[in-house]
Amino acid sequence: MLINHRYVVLCAGSTLIALLDQIVKLLVRRNLVLYQPVEVIPGFFNLTYLRNRGGAFGLFSDAPDFMMAVFIGGSLLATGMIVYIYSRVQPGQYGVSAALIMILGGAAGNLIDRVFFGQVVDFLDFYVGTMHWPAFNVADSFITVGVGLFCYYALIKKVPV
Repeated sequence: MLINHRYVVLCAGSTLIALLDQIVKLLVRRNLVLYQPVEVIPGFFNLTYLRNRGGAFGLFSDAPDFMMAVFIGGSLLATGMIVYIYSRVQPGQYGVSAALIMILGGAAGNLIDRVFFGQVVDFLDFYVGTMHWPAFNVADSFITVGVGLFCYYALIKKVPV
């Protein structure tokens, strides 16, 4: 049976992203103290180890326990949708493919946290003065950039997906 090389690229790329995310989160869990910021750029950026039971950027972090099943189910549904959309991408549409790989890899990284730890590790803490952007992680970054790229190609460049 011949395996479509595009799916090898999808699996390899998203696995590398999820692996990078998990390695960085492991380093955070082992080297940072929970809730104790480490100042990197004064007045702008800290590394702060946080545990997030909610969605991206801390949304719904105080949600009841059953929401974990909703987040996991949503991640699995999103994974299926990404694979389906990827199957419809025409050869040579590298930007769209890269966007979907980033989204899938980021979703997988956060899904691993939810399934094995019941929460997601966040640690990237940007702020100005006392105003902090919600903390996030490597997986969230890939998801955000991937969604932005996907929207660019689908809405601006009008690439059929």
